[in-house]
Amino acid sequence: MGRKKLEIKRIEKNSSRQVTFCKRRNGLIEKARQLSVLCEASVGLLVVSASDKLYSFSSGDRSVCNALRRDP
Repeated sequence: MGRKKLEIKRIEKNSSRQVTFCKRRNGLIEKARQLSVLCEASVGLLVVSASDKLYSFSSGDRSVCNALRRDP
């Protein structure tokens, strides 16, 4: 028996939305870190909140920063 599928829709209550954002942001950063360690991959992650606060993760490689600076 699996989990019930969660309906994805905007959370109306501001405080609940902020709590969910923090939990999911932390989970996403942890998954990025795990991917970096398990696969020896260069991983970079940028998350911008609704209040325009920037959160970032880098696996420590300069190549991630260089990739962000590259011209398309």
